Amino acid sequence: MTRASDTAKLLGAGGSILGSLDVGGGQIGGRRNIAINGAMNVAQRSASVTGIGAAAGYFTLDRWNITPSGTAGRLTMTQTADGPSGVSANCMKLDCTTADASIAAGEYLVLQQKFEGQDLQSIGKGVAGAKEFTVSFYVKANAAFDFVCELYDTDNGRIISRLFSTTTGWARHEFTFPADVDDGSSPFDDDNAESLQLNFWLHGGSDFTSGTLNATAWTNATNTNRAVGIDSFFSSTDNNFFITGVQMEVGSVATPFEHRSYGEELALCKRYFQNISNGELWGSTNTTARMRINAKLSPDMRVAPTIARLADTTVTFQGSAAGKASTSTTAAQGATTSTTSLGFDLGGFSSLGDRAYAGANSAVLVFTADSEL
Repeated sequence: MTRASDTAKLLGAGGSILGSLDVGGGQIGGRRNIAINGAMNVAQRSASVTGIGAAAGYFTLDRWNITPSGTAGRLTMTQTADGPSGVSANCMKLDCTTADASIAAGEYLVLQQKFEGQDLQSIGKGVAGAKEFTVSFYVKANAAFDFVCELYDTDNGRIISRLFSTTTGWARHEFTFPADVDDGSSPFDDDNAESLQLNFWLHGGSDFTSGTLNATAWTNATNTNRAVGIDSFFSSTDNNFFITGVQMEVGSVATPFEHRSYGEELALCKRYFQNISNGELWGSTNTTARMRINAKLSPDMRVAPTIARLADTTVTFQGSAAGKASTSTTAAQGATTSTTSLGFDLGGFSSLGDRAYAGANSAVLVFTADSEL
């Protein structure tokens, strides 16, 4: 027999079974974390890249873009096995290798993740019933710094920011951002294009730091208000910055970091970037020197990807006769891609027979497929 007190505990504050299945208006079950690769476990491109700072790009850890502008500072980005115990074994490490102590007005350095609008619909932003959502993450550095965590609504040009501090030990920061109703005029687009950026401002000139930090409510973006109060990661070559356990979830409570299997996280990352190896390719002859190549993309990608050949790689196939290899300098031509497959012509072969060929040397990576936001 269930006692009244037990029933009250079961029902929770909402007075119903359903009311007990949420935390702060957000779900407990299912996939809570909207951020991808928050544990910094997946690094399909590389585990470490030096000399970053001249141009934006995805260099090491999947889904994490770094965007510099106008700075002479340079850094090394590394996937490092130094995460906080019980959260993640891995983290991202940024290490300043060239300082920039003279900060021009338009300079900045931002670490960011971009989100598709269709993955944000549970937030209900810009409409009646819009929800709060919470961002949490673990950081440490070589010293005490102040940096900014910003949400930037790219569909509608609206922002909100919070200042956070680092110490030499791991610390979790938790920020609940208010709902943005904005009289129903600023919902996220329900499509596969970019709608939101989660930005970590690590360096910025007066064009971004001379205003008033917008920390209490969403507002139309003004650049001077975006990174007020931050220190500079590029102030010294002694500087480093570590981050992991990044979580973005609906509701007003920062729940414990959601651990997903490596396989699930990798599949989420492959929607945006995939490595293609020799063994995943099939070819049929066009001429004695050219082959039509096909490959299946799995999982389906966000949009038809851009195909790039890795430098100094040879595409090798095995036919019913001897194996055939292309030169390492001939690029793919006439590419036709979709979200599910790719095809292109590749030259540099010799004496191809009239037959189909299967890719050999399955472990050799030869192409990348990129559909990043």
